[in-house]
Amino acid sequence: MPDVDGFDEFYRGSRQRLLGFVYALTGDRVEAQDAVQEAYIRAWQRWSTVSRYDEPEAWVRVVASRIAVSRWRSLRSRARAYLRHGATETVPGPGTDTVEVVAALRLLPEEQRVAIALYYLMGMPVAEVARETSAPVGTVKARLSRGRAALAGLLAVSDLEETTDA
Repeated sequence: MPDVDGFDEFYRGSRQRLLGFVYALTGDRVEAQDAVQEAYIRAWQRWSTVSRYDEPEAWVRVVASRIAVSRWRSLRSRARAYLRHGATETVPGPGTDTVEVVAALRLLPEEQRVAIALYYLMGMPVAEVARETSAPVGTVKARLSRGRAALAGLLAVSDLEETTDA
């Protein structure tokens, strides 16, 4: 069992110094907070070992700085790739029909929504949907049937509302 009190005392006594160090290293407060938090998580996971080091704070400082540098390198690599390949093509936003269908899907029970998405959007056969959802084939067929009926009702109601509003 980890020494909770020892870790809490260590954390309270060192967090500001480490955050200040990583902030100076990165120049970004949010990145520094993320890196320091991740380093403390790793220290907590290994606290039985880290707590016996002569300077546990040095271990956390090294881990936090490596995390920050790793993130910085990742961002730099992405920026270089962006410059090399340019911006990705813009994807047009969803049409009003798509928005209406998604809104109607949100009103369905989760089991029906998942079955409909897997069957119609992913193109999976009923047997594969059954395997994916750990449900019998008959249950999947019932969910699809009930989901289609519910969607038909929900989408018909919204169509009627639009015609009466006009």
